[in-house]
Amino acid sequence: MVLQSSLKNCLQLSCILRTPKAGFRSTTTGDLIIQSISNDVYQNLAVEDWIHDHMNLENRRVLFLWRNSPAVVIGRHQNPWQECNLRLLRQKNIKLARRRSGGGTVYHDLGNINLTFFTNRKKYERMENLKLVVKALKALCPQLDVRVTDRYDILLDGQYKISGTAAKLGRTTAYHHCTLLCNADKSVLSSVLKSPYRGLKSNATPSVPASVKNLFEEDSGLTCEMLLDAIAEEYAAQHQIDHCITLINPADETVLPGINNKTKELQTWEWVYGKTPKFSISTCFNLVYEDSVLDVKVDMEVKHGRIEVCNIDLPEQWLPPALCSELVKSLTGTKLCPNEITTLTTTLLRVCPQDDELHSRWNLLCENMVMLM
Repeated sequence: MVLQSSLKNCLQLSCILRTPKAGFRSTTTGDLIIQSISNDVYQNLAVEDWIHDHMNLENRRVLFLWRNSPAVVIGRHQNPWQECNLRLLRQKNIKLARRRSGGGTVYHDLGNINLTFFTNRKKYERMENLKLVVKALKALCPQLDVRVTDRYDILLDGQYKISGTAAKLGRTTAYHHCTLLCNADKSVLSSVLKSPYRGLKSNATPSVPASVKNLFEEDSGLTCEMLLDAIAEEYAAQHQIDHCITLINPADETVLPGINNKTKELQTWEWVYGKTPKFSISTCFNLVYEDSVLDVKVDMEVKHGRIEVCNIDLPEQWLPPALCSELVKSLTGTKLCPNEITTLTTTLLRVCPQDDELHSRWNLLCENMVMLM
């Protein structure tokens, strides 16, 4: 039975030891398997940066294992407005992060495993890393039909994507990271990775949609811990190292000097949104006021996440041209962010003529503008 097979393998993997930061040094030699005790996406991405920037990888390999609480992670050259539903992320309190590697957008939660393979540049080999993962999966569950594609994805049953790949190649060091869908919330995944924007044009790297499936759907006896241990065991066997997994705290400056500054940088608006390649939005929305419906056309050009050019097209009898011009002028240079636009429109309302009908129209327009953010 599938369940019996999984439990048997679980017992075989119980010999893997986890020790807190023992043997973890940036300058010593020897391959390492490291696991984060944090589920914070910014902290874990910061660990990747720290290892890449500070560890001596000339004669060593490092495997970094980590999991995140709900988060959407976009690639270095991607557009968050194009890749996901930002309003839904805010409603569900799901974090948005931009990593330093390329590739497409992924959804993380605690049902998702993340693996990062560090080497020097000469030894970088994505295909070998993915074959290692597949071999570990088959050792744990021989009945699984898993294989690596030419696009460096791992497919289940020949059609369902369970792993995607991204990489960062430095001058002398490199890393390749991939995901592994174990028991992720697929309904949340599909809803947050669907942009509501229409009329958005961008040269940013687009994600390629794919059908996905959880490994737990094939074998309900699996756990994330079992999968992590199976991959660690296969990694240790291939590279002839101890099975010991070193646990690290991504907030510990004594082990990772400067790590907290890296974490803070990854959380800033300037990094998450401001690094977006220049794009434009040409869209329209309906204003329903009393018994009339008005079509409003909005054109914006956005650079570094800020509105560089803005035009709002609506009949002058509906809103005085001077007031509309003031709105356009104020929006120029502003972050494409609902909080900033709300503050701006509230401030402008104070200079609006004391006319109840005009105030109602202004509020309606501003509410719809905020929804565009």
